[in-house]
Amino acid sequence: MVCQNCGSENAVIHLTQIVDQEMKTLHLCEACAAEKGLETSSVPESFPLTDFLAQMGGKGGEAGGTSGDDPEDSKPVGDCSFCGLSFSDFKESGRLGCPHCWSSFELHLRGLLRRVHGGSQHLGKVYLSPDPSVSEREKRLEALRKKLRRAVEIEDFERAAEIRDEIRTLEPVT
Repeated sequence: MVCQNCGSENAVIHLTQIVDQEMKTLHLCEACAAEKGLETSSVPESFPLTDFLAQMGGKGGEAGGTSGDDPEDSKPVGDCSFCGLSFSDFKESGRLGCPHCWSSFELHLRGLLRRVHGGSQHLGKVYLSPDPSVSEREKRLEALRKKLRRAVEIEDFERAAEIRDEIRTLEPVT
């Protein structure tokens, strides 16, 4: 793709801006991007995850190595019994080889997670469905079911029938 500003160089910066509810995308070469005040220096693509984790953990070059703080870190690390990945291979690639690697390297991974995130247990936000309408529909169905129970309790069967029909229209067909 050619730079939209000068038209001569290849575009390497792709800037998307939203102004007044309107999205605009600019494709710029490094020189034109620099003229517009955009940062053109990028992190190398081969920037290893483990180096980043090591920097975050403040441990120099070893992301999962020994820190001296945790007695668990001083234990020797074997290879994964399922895929054969060694801990040093994990440190180089930043990726586990299979689901069983967590069990093989658990003590060292927990220490790494504690240093990077401050804990080894997820305490983040509640999972939200990718389709927000699904969770909204579930909330609406639950509210209608409560109304239905109340209508039956007070023996308002006409209202209960209306609510039952509304629930049927909202429930997914199985």
